[in-house]
Amino acid sequence: MGWFICGGKANKNAKKLHRKQPDDFNESKQQQQKKFDDQIPSSSDKIKQNITQQLKEIPKPKEGGSDHIAAHTFTFRELAAATKNFRADYLLGEGGFGRVYKGRLDSTNQVVAIKQLDRNGLQGNREFLVEVLMLSLLHHTNLVNLIGYCADGDQRLLVYEYMPLGSLEDHLHDLPPDKRALDWNTRMKIAAGAAKGLEYLHDKANPPVIYRDLKCSNILLDENFHPKLSDFGLAKLGPVGDKTHVSTRVMGTYGYCAPEYAMTGQLTLKSDVYSFGVVLLEVITGRKAIDNSRAAGEHNLVAWARPLFKDRRKFAQMADPLLQGHYPMRGLYQALAVAAISMIRRASQPVQLQEGDNLLLELEESNSEKLFLFGRKRKRNW
Repeated sequence: MGWFICGGKANKNAKKLHRKQPDDFNESKQQQQKKFDDQIPSSSDKIKQNITQQLKEIPKPKEGGSDHIAAHTFTFRELAAATKNFRADYLLGEGGFGRVYKGRLDSTNQVVAIKQLDRNGLQGNREFLVEVLMLSLLHHTNLVNLIGYCADGDQRLLVYEYMPLGSLEDHLHDLPPDKRALDWNTRMKIAAGAAKGLEYLHDKANPPVIYRDLKCSNILLDENFHPKLSDFGLAKLGPVGDKTHVSTRVMGTYGYCAPEYAMTGQLTLKSDVYSFGVVLLEVITGRKAIDNSRAAGEHNLVAWARPLFKDRRKFAQMADPLLQGHYPMRGLYQALAVAAISMIRRASQPVQLQEGDNLLLELEESNSEKLFLFGRKRKRNW
């Protein structure tokens, strides 16, 4: 699923590099760099200067963030070499934004994921800039680590840490026969980690950050199924002071976008909370947020689940059949309660969490027999 408004190719230089690589590797790095830089239009310098200036001007997180900009600037040549000139067998995936390749940096021997944005795709210069800004300033164990970026000529590439198990979506939907379904505890661990990342953006970053594109395909997994939020091209700085929302053009992914945001264009932290509820419901049920292959009335996950939430006796019907009944009933009830609270509230009917602040989290504890809250010392009306 791609972005919507509610309501990749390697460039020619890459082919030249591929032909010249054997000779080039006999030259010094300085000679190689000068030759390549001579081919880059001067407009790339303006882009780099713009990023540098924006990084200086954006408000720095006062807590939990870093004033140090860790993102490294790569040349297109370096990233072409890392992916063997963007070879097809290095391709990890593709979408409306472009393509993601696995690569190995010659300078450090580090395995990375390289996102090459399609120049005619959905993610433009603004989204590229936002992603560099956000991930350069925000650091958390549940946010993907941005290693660097490239803005040579009209090329836009982002270099991330490599997440070997792919996305949560890869482990929930359309599983091949030989792939084992996630067990209950792993699902709850992933959901809790994603929520912790969201909590960091909402409560630790100052000003707060609204993610705006939380979905299963943007939750990446390391070798231990530790989740990290990725793809911050749509992120926005949240309201500060007495403001309750920011007004913006409605963007997001169909099926995850909060109804009140879609209708009014008023973006709040609750917009992300709604999306988290949809993700959690996917994790519990194994169903897609939008699935047109299902029977009429079941295309939209939230619409399908809403009447079932009203009858506790039907909760077991909502569990993913691939779990084969291997889950604690109390844990199922608690997880469904979290999803319901996240989705079925409106701005005019805020839910007060008596014992906590943000998201009902820590679903991974023991057998999910306990459900804890973050920020027990504070209360907030959502």
